[in-house]
Amino acid sequence: MKRQTVFTLLIIAFVLSFFVTPLGDFSKIQLNRIFATSPTIIKAEKRGRIADYNWNLKDSNWNIFNFQEAKGSVVFITFWTSWHMPSQAQLKDVQYLFDTYGDRIKFYVITNEERAPVELFMEKEGYTFPVTYQIIGEPSPISLLKPPGSYVIDKKGSIVIHQNAIADWDNDKVDRLFDQLLAE
Repeated sequence: MKRQTVFTLLIIAFVLSFFVTPLGDFSKIQLNRIFATSPTIIKAEKRGRIADYNWNLKDSNWNIFNFQEAKGSVVFITFWTSWHMPSQAQLKDVQYLFDTYGDRIKFYVITNEERAPVELFMEKEGYTFPVTYQIIGEPSPISLLKPPGSYVIDKKGSIVIHQNAIADWDNDKVDRLFDQLLAE
């Protein structure tokens, strides 16, 4: 066999590995992380505001609670699902944010999945941030984004970040923003 034929076969095998092996899933998650950019901060004069915090959700024990508890706090909301690769790629950064700011910021890592697959995924990946479950059909004060969409809301209810795609949340720009929002 010619050297070029062997090289071509190796490239084909490598490309196929992205589609049919666990290595491919891992690689796609890493590529999502590599190409994620820092979230866009909305200029102060263009920020929308949450008028009503009335929104029922479920906690990890399946108890219903109201989003009113977040009023007056800095809030991080992200929508995710355990089977969605961009969501999976972003969760390492969500864990970083929770580890860094979990005692000072309200975290709502929201999924519309059932508990069993979520609990299995969280245990497998070693994530410790709190999971919030969306109640299907429950009216929300914000637009429900497709995973991995996210919001950051300041203490006054202004939407500081409205991110519709995966973002790199583990960077100095985000840290400075959160420190600034907490100091206000």
